[in-house]
Amino acid sequence: MGVPLTYLDGLQERTVETLRPLMQALSIPKPQPTRKADIVRAIAGRMEDDALLRDIWAQLDGQEQMVVRETVYDGCRLNVARFVAKHGALPPGLARRTGYGARNSPAASSAMQLLFVPAYREGPLNCVPADLAARLRELAAPPPPVALRTTDELPESVSIHVPGGAKEPTTEVDLTVRQMERAAAADLRAVLRLVSDGGVAVSMKTKRPTAATVRRIAEVLQGGDFYDPMATRPNKWEQVPGGIRAFAWPYLLQAAKLAQMRGTRLELTRKGRGSMTQPAEATLRHLWESWCGSSLLDEFNRVEDIKGQLRGKGRRGMTAVADRRDVVAEALCACPVGCWVNFDDFGLFMRAAALDFRVTDDPWELYIGDAGYGSLGYEGSNEWEILEGRYLRCLLFEYAATLGLVDVAFIPPEDAQDDFRRMWGTDDLAYLSRYDGLMYFQLNSLGAYCLGLAEDYEPPDATERTALTVFPDRRVVMDGTPSAEECFVLETYANQEEGATWRLDGERILLELEAGGDVDELRGFLAARDDQPLPETVEGFLQRLSRGAKALKMRGEAFLIECADASVAEALMADSRIAKMCMRAGERHVVVRAKSERAFRNAARAMGFGLRE
Repeated sequence: MGVPLTYLDGLQERTVETLRPLMQALSIPKPQPTRKADIVRAIAGRMEDDALLRDIWAQLDGQEQMVVRETVYDGCRLNVARFVAKHGALPPGLARRTGYGARNSPAASSAMQLLFVPAYREGPLNCVPADLAARLRELAAPPPPVALRTTDELPESVSIHVPGGAKEPTTEVDLTVRQMERAAAADLRAVLRLVSDGGVAVSMKTKRPTAATVRRIAEVLQGGDFYDPMATRPNKWEQVPGGIRAFAWPYLLQAAKLAQMRGTRLELTRKGRGSMTQPAEATLRHLWESWCGSSLLDEFNRVEDIKGQLRGKGRRGMTAVADRRDVVAEALCACPVGCWVNFDDFGLFMRAAALDFRVTDDPWELYIGDAGYGSLGYEGSNEWEILEGRYLRCLLFEYAATLGLVDVAFIPPEDAQDDFRRMWGTDDLAYLSRYDGLMYFQLNSLGAYCLGLAEDYEPPDATERTALTVFPDRRVVMDGTPSAEECFVLETYANQEEGATWRLDGERILLELEAGGDVDELRGFLAARDDQPLPETVEGFLQRLSRGAKALKMRGEAFLIECADASVAEALMADSRIAKMCMRAGERHVVVRAKSERAFRNAARAMGFGLRE
């Protein structure tokens, strides 16, 4: 039922029992009416007095006035979840049932009961009739806009609740901070190179990376994955987070059509090979936009302890992932660049700002442990934090952070959240999702570019610089302990020989150049840390590699055809049609471009030659 158009209509939805106190509050003279129709007309007539309405408005405390302001400027129906997210708890008695079962709960103030009516008989006090709302807007200013709380500095640790802790119910856990903007660009090149080398295997049915692939990808990621992907379950009850970034990359590449399956392994598509020579930020933006529109994976499936998602009614009840991602992207656009946001504050902001989405339309079909006892349809088991909050954590931690849109601050997931502890079947769980440890995130410049908030992108400069010396024999000697980021750069271009000594390696440099790197990146890295110019031998070495990296160019796939003898090869090349689509390769072989295979077969068949596999 919609919002009542008139105050008189709204009063009709109330019971006589709840109307009588309103006559007392309005001092309607005796003898007071006893029939409901007469009571309703008496109250409605009295409320037409503008002076009385101003007096009622003045009787409201600050919180009650805020409820009225939010309601009359937002469709005249009180959105409880939005108000609580924006302002905290409601005043007593609102949005609760007014009839049977409400007698023992606190009642709303007389002034609020005069302004609010139920949308249906004996329903909660949650509406201001349209005609009354129009008069209240003359007294009440619009509510303040929704504000997102941010912080410039992170705490060193966070407090978490420890289940069963009698003396110390909370403990302090240090935050781990990962700056993802530069890491994502390096990870992109490393993973593309791994795919090019045939090192990424996925399931033919689900396209999910294998456990070995996740470990292999984690080894090439800058700084490694967020948690140890090598960890295994000590027993079947134990939980291990496993890969996050390493898990996401194969899906991201497939969603953007930069990689495709050939058997059980991924291979780069033509677009994927082209991306190796494109600016990393352009490819990362394409990856994010492609993921937002993809249906390759529902991130909520990664909350593996919530069952029932993948079959039957549970699967049909899941909402469209593209719609969810669009809402999250819109919310990310409201985050100031370079400011840290507490995850819980971000969730409150989304609900307060009406950036709503649902994970499922049928929570009864999802469950933990047992489909009956552990159903998420029970009250308290399908709240925002359990469903939408877990989805949001996964999208931010596993996909937005992997692509470098946000920097993250996190702790181990064990006991990081306690909002699921009251639910049936969770006694043996250390966490509900591997993403429970995400505490803060920060939209960075790359994120602003990928979200369309900035037209151009300027990569950040490295903040940590360890002095080094480059010698003519290509040795690089560090004067101190390099940072993790510096180690990653050195490992990309050089071999570590002993201690602080590295040697520039031609094969490693060519691998990076093939994957889209630029030799000027290496020059800039060395020049920023060495007071002397590069030795001539090293400069010449880099110039030769730069030229050599462009000496060969992939022009596509081709088939090598073996002929029965040289005369067959000569006959094929003498045909004008075939000569345009292939070339001679030795005495008895010709090479045919893959895209011309069908045309070659037809032309060869017309000449009387068959082609066997």
